[in-house]
Parts: sequence; structure tokens; C-alpha cells
Amino acid sequence: MKKLFVWTGRIFLGLFLFSILAVMAAGVLPVCVTPLVGIRAVEQLLDKERAFRLEKDWVPMEKISPFLYRAVIASEDQKFLEHHGFDWEAIHAALEENRSGKRLRGGSTITNQTAKNVFLWPGRNLLRKGLEAYFTVLIEFFWSKERILEVYLNVIEMGEGIYGAEAAARVYFGKAAIDLNRQEAALIAAVLPNPLRWRPDQPSSYLRQRQAWILRNMRNLGKLTLNGER
Repeated sequence: MKKLFVWTGRIFLGLFLFSILAVMAAGVLPVCVTPLVGIRAVEQLLDKERAFRLEKDWVPMEKISPFLYRAVIASEDQKFLEHHGFDWEAIHAALEENRSGKRLRGGSTITNQTAKNVFLWPGRNLLRKGLEAYFTVLIEFFWSKERILEVYLNVIEMGEGIYGAEAAARVYFGKAAIDLNRQEAALIAAVLPNPLRWRPDQPSSYLRQRQAWILRNMRNLGKLTLNGER
């Protein structure tokens, strides 16, 4: 039993050290492969009726339109620059709404979503959520806010086989991510809750409403303390 405890402790210590090294490495190196990319690729290969597609190009923050990261903050996490990974007010509001029987919603921040996309697998079980919280703490400790946003905008799923701002901009609007205008950026941000269902280049009336809401929020954000803000 003593040996079991010793080996268990060593395993957990090894996993702890590995997780820290992984987060530190992802904080300085381009994140080219994520668990979600692998899972989606396997799903496509197993589905003989779908053509395989993988569009993913890493670009640094200075090559992403400030309109896009402004739109994402306005849409997904308006307190991104203020919190330390968890928006407790949003979490409380989500719990109250879910408890009252209204439609289920989450209180995820951009940091939460980055942790999930870079290090974990899709799902809502307690283990996955616990690991997401753990990696959120590590990311907020080791990365700057700008780095979090840079990684998020490069790994987020933006359509079937489409990942990141550069790929989305080229597929949907035929231009580089740096050249996206305010309206296009808001449309891309509008599809993020369900990128496998919606397309920013074929917006429904609902997406147009979301775009208008995001554009209003972008104006209300004020100045963001990120390089390249305009």
C-alpha cells in the first residue's frame, strides 16, 4: 500500500510538472495541433460522405485585425481584461438561469475556452470541467492577456475543418485576417457559439441580429489596452 501511494504521488507530480511545461511552451510557441482538431479530423475520415478539410494557419497578433479581437471580446467575454480567468457574475447568472428552467447557458470566459481548445477534449462532464478550471488558472498565471487572445483566435473552431482567424477570413471573405473590417469581424464573432451550423458569409436574419448586437457592444467597450487597438 505504501508503494502504491508513493507511485501515485509520483504520477500526479509528473502530470503536474508536465502540465506546467505544456502551458509554458504553448505560451511562446505557435499552437499548431489541438485535441479538437484531431477529433474533428478523425470524424471526417470516418464519414465517407464528407470530404476531408483542414484549414488552419497560425498568424501572430499583429496580423489579426483589431476589429476581430474587439468583436470577440464584445461577443464572448466583455470583462476579459478585468477578470483572472473566471467571470463569477456570469457564472452566477448562468446557474440561476439554468436553475429556473430557462435554456441552458454557460458562463465561460475566453480563457476558459482557450484552455478547453488547446489542452482538452469537447464535453461537459465534471472531470473535463475541473481540468478546464485548472488549466485556466495556469494560463492566466503564465500568459499575458494578449497571448491568451492570440492563441484563442488561432485555434478556435470557425466552421467545419476551419480553425483560426486567418483561415476563416480567407475562406469566408477571401482576405487575410488583418484586412477584416468591422462588419466582417462581427459576423465571424457571431457564429462562434455554433460554427458548425452558421456561416458568416451566408448570414441568416438571426446572425444579422447578433452582428448588430456585437457591433453595439464593440462601440461600448471603449479603448482596449492591447497593441494595435484602433
